[in-house]
Amino acid sequence: MSHERRWFWASHVVHHTSQHYNLSTALRQTWTGSIGGTFIFWLPMAWIGFPPLMIAFFSGLSLVYQFWIHTEAIDRMGPFEWVLNTPSHHRVHHATNPRYLDSNYAGVLIIWDRLFGTFVEETKADKPIYGVVSNIHTFNPFRIAFHEWVGMARDVLQAKTWREKLNFAFGPPGWSPDGSRPTSASLKAAWRAKQGQDGH
Repeated sequence: MSHERRWFWASHVVHHTSQHYNLSTALRQTWTGSIGGTFIFWLPMAWIGFPPLMIAFFSGLSLVYQFWIHTEAIDRMGPFEWVLNTPSHHRVHHATNPRYLDSNYAGVLIIWDRLFGTFVEETKADKPIYGVVSNIHTFNPFRIAFHEWVGMARDVLQAKTWREKLNFAFGPPGWSPDGSRPTSASLKAAWRAKQGQDGH
């Protein structure tokens, strides 16, 4: 959801803005998560009876696990690749290459991506390129933290209809009324078409 709806992406994008992939990337976290409402994804666990302390514990455990997978120093991990989110799988998640966009969402267990069709294998022929599709070219922490919120607010204010306003806020990142801006879906479609033309 954090990659597919702009409202949530506005917070999560901070984690993806680094054009380098190392352990420090794991520490690049949002300041606006509570504003963005990402906590709502944990609510179903509370509704079905998990105690809040248990939810907080496993949320923290998941974050600790995800720290070490932000590395290019580890290649493949044999049979673990089938079950766990590994550095290789998470490199794909951070990549801006069209082949890799919106994939490998897993925090710990990659089996969910395999099950729901969002798994993509890292290939040597398509080395991951890190960052975001439109890099912001700044080290200013305030611009990094708020650039997507500012862009979204500007788009919503300039929108001509309520439908446009809602799509700018809750549609996919890059959505525009005339389709002139790239979305993950349009970038992937163009890449697939090019692959077909090149005979791959």
